[in-house]
Amino acid sequence: MSLPSHVQTLIVGGGVAGASAAYHLAKLGRTDTVLLERNQLTSGTTWHAAGLIMQLRSTHALTELARYNVELYSSLEAETGQATGFKQNGTLGVCRTKDRLFETQRVASIAKSFDIEAHMISPVEAKEIYPAIDESIIEGAIYIPKDGQTNPVDSTMSLIAGARQQGVKVFENTPVGKLQRLASGEYLVETSQGEVQCETLILACGLWTRDLAAQLGVRVPLYACEHFYVVTEQMDAVTPNLPVLRDTDGHVYVKEDAGKWLVGAFEPTGKPLRMDQLPGDSAFIELAEDWEHFALPYSKAMQILPGLENAGIATFLNGPESFTPDLLFALGEAPGLPNCFISAGYNSEGIEFGPGAGRALAEWIVEGEPTLDLSNVDVARYHPFQVNKKYLHERTAEILGLHYKPHWPHFQPETSRNVRKSVLHDRWAALNASFGEGMGWERPMWFAPAGASTENHYSHTRPNWFEHTARECRAAREAAILLDQSSFGKHLVQGREAAKFLQRLCAGNVDVPVGKLVYTHMLNNRGGIETDITVNRLAEEQFLIISSATIHPRDKAWIERHIGGDQNVTLSDVTSGYTVLSLQGPRSRDILSQVSDAGLSNEEFPFATSQEIDLGYARVIANRLTYVGELGWELHIPAEFAQDVCDAVIGAGADAGLKPAGYHALEHLRSERAYREYELDLTPEDTPLEAGLGFTVKLDKPGGFIGRDALMRQKEAGPLTKRLVMFKLRDPEPVLFHEEIIRRDGDIVGYISSGAYGFTLGASVGMGYVNHAGGITKDFVESGDWEIEIACERHPAVASLRAFYDPTGGRVKM
Repeated sequence: MSLPSHVQTLIVGGGVAGASAAYHLAKLGRTDTVLLERNQLTSGTTWHAAGLIMQLRSTHALTELARYNVELYSSLEAETGQATGFKQNGTLGVCRTKDRLFETQRVASIAKSFDIEAHMISPVEAKEIYPAIDESIIEGAIYIPKDGQTNPVDSTMSLIAGARQQGVKVFENTPVGKLQRLASGEYLVETSQGEVQCETLILACGLWTRDLAAQLGVRVPLYACEHFYVVTEQMDAVTPNLPVLRDTDGHVYVKEDAGKWLVGAFEPTGKPLRMDQLPGDSAFIELAEDWEHFALPYSKAMQILPGLENAGIATFLNGPESFTPDLLFALGEAPGLPNCFISAGYNSEGIEFGPGAGRALAEWIVEGEPTLDLSNVDVARYHPFQVNKKYLHERTAEILGLHYKPHWPHFQPETSRNVRKSVLHDRWAALNASFGEGMGWERPMWFAPAGASTENHYSHTRPNWFEHTARECRAAREAAILLDQSSFGKHLVQGREAAKFLQRLCAGNVDVPVGKLVYTHMLNNRGGIETDITVNRLAEEQFLIISSATIHPRDKAWIERHIGGDQNVTLSDVTSGYTVLSLQGPRSRDILSQVSDAGLSNEEFPFATSQEIDLGYARVIANRLTYVGELGWELHIPAEFAQDVCDAVIGAGADAGLKPAGYHALEHLRSERAYREYELDLTPEDTPLEAGLGFTVKLDKPGGFIGRDALMRQKEAGPLTKRLVMFKLRDPEPVLFHEEIIRRDGDIVGYISSGAYGFTLGASVGMGYVNHAGGITKDFVESGDWEIEIACERHPAVASLRAFYDPTGGRVKM
């Protein structure tokens, strides 16, 4: 079989990612597809994977992707005739600490949303399921009977067999050299067997994806890390029906392997590996043994399985795997390159996520856009600096360990820090800020009293910063706070057709007078929310778009994707040009008036408007906006003037109770006021109508907008069957974060998308989408008996379609 000169879809990579993409494309009828593998199929990373199958993850979005693995692997052999080695022997996840037990109970609650069978069991019950464990060292466990394990090579070959049966052509020993995008928009790929041109290109090359994609200017921040497991000699205690044992507190997993134990590790600190340390283009790469590095997890394995102390070791496997800087894989269309797709960086979970990711990618390609929420794994989420190899080398050592470390709310990474700093960083450090990281930015999270420690002590309920954050929230409600929001993404959209372009892209009306601020969204064709932004019309042909720091690269990619080649529209990232100080609270007008001669009354400076004003010695863009629910301004200051302006504002606020505040306070305050946050309360699967943001949509504006037809159909269909609802717990003790189950009259109807303790309200508040076939009406919300399930325990709650704090919004217009 010779390599064709042209094909509709070309996949580079013969591991589970490429095989799954090929299989699912073929199932959707896209059979004019070629898959290239530089050596033998599975010879990169897939061949040495452990093959564990677990459906549950710590979030609903990731569980939605992961749980398909059982469905596919359980039916694949019957369909293709190729054995997979899949068996549903279950997962037993043991918990050595009460904190881990609480976290695991939260995951068990998520299982109920998906009808995944999961049981929280006692140490004695765990011992009955897995006789070889020492149950005395655990607090409890979770047992998931329908999980299991599979043979990674056989499962991948079964996917390949299914793809071939549908007409997909597979070429082994065909390394790819040069990639090129042609003027036609197609891609030219040079291989050892000749050139092939394709309409759609998929790079699914594991470790090698980063460098190959870089030829096309695509950023895929991957870095290799050594991954270890050992296989014992045969032992009587190892029976075929044993479930996969996950001892996350011990940094190890254990599975039965032909009467032997396979013991693998996600040790606290991994061993990152430069690409030049790999043995060239070798297939089936094995690295040197490192018993010193493996000693900690193996000693923990011997604690939970005392029989290991006398076990002989038959195999020590050390193979390279690729990791991303946020422990989430990279999937989707490459920014700026139509029809070039990435599927890589599976962080040792390719066998588990491969089925769901391959199906999602195939649907994206065939349908022209994702069919479910992939925003958290979208390859467009990365910032340019994140391909920096020094950054990746340091971060990857930590990332590997995060697999099995506790998933603390608001956890902050410790490596590759101080990458990006506001010009005000030293001011906040002097005020004893505890810094966190967002898209590389160092941002104050909370402020400790002078001389006190700023170290984080994490908790699933009340972390050590709670009392300090409560003081910051009180200052916001009673006096004023100052937040550094310089990490805001800021893009200038300019040109003769800028207004027309944004009108087509935004659901709201942005063709407004100069100085008007518009909170709006950009939607997909299903009406789902792709961006959550504020648009400031600076001039007739100039708009400043403001978005959250953590999603600003993705927002940029979405806008760029829609700029036509013949449109007089330009997009410029001006994030670094402006420092942003947010002055919020009932005393903010008094404070600002001391350092500016601008008129600040409601008549002179109405809410949701912008003016260029003098502030200190600077000329700044002042936006009268709030994300905390109080009177306030967001001040966009040219970066070189920011220190002087900051000092002036702090000085002016000294007698007015002004306090510095961090991002934790922002989270608590915005939750009280029910302000939505992208990737939590707003995703590509949620429409503005469902999110309770219908007021931002202008269905009748001339020319329409992307997603309008879907919203019209939804509006005409009658009462919404899905709606964002606000909740407040009746008990002042429990703490909400996100992913907790929502129950109405005992039935599961949704889950909390985001939550926080409402210090002003004296109880936790949260938001979550409720589903009901009969429609979500005011009567439905107010008549039900509501409960929020936290870690398998139910707590009564009050439900509302409006915010619990200042529901009319009067305070922002004081």
